[in-house]
Amino acid sequence: KIKPSFQRIKVLEYLMVNKHHPTVEQIYSSLKKLFPTLSKATIYNSLNLFVEKGLVQPITIEETEIRYDSTVESHGHFKCDCCGAIYDFDVDVDSLPFSGLDNFIINSKEVYFRGTCHNCAAVRN
Repeated sequence: KIKPSFQRIKVLEYLMVNKHHPTVEQIYSSLKKLFPTLSKATIYNSLNLFVEKGLVQPITIEETEIRYDSTVESHGHFKCDCCGAIYDFDVDVDSLPFSGLDNFIINSKEVYFRGTCHNCAAVRN
């Protein structure tokens, strides 16, 4: 159970409306304009709580960048190497074939693709 503070509600609303998989910095920059007293620590604490409670999932396609996704159902992510946009795509992660992990405990399954998105590919051609 999460105690619904004003700041937490605003962070979660932002994630629900902005489906572009924002970073902490993007969330902070957008919300700071509306709520000048908001701190970056509040954003981090809210996101950590949302992740812990399963409301949000962190996405780490780049080792140096964590983004957040409010869609927690199983799906994959595609990151465009040209424009940096991240797209969701449907994939049944549970039916992907793999071997060699007998007696392993799998804590998470993530599918990431990288390449050129349809918008950037159209500009190139």
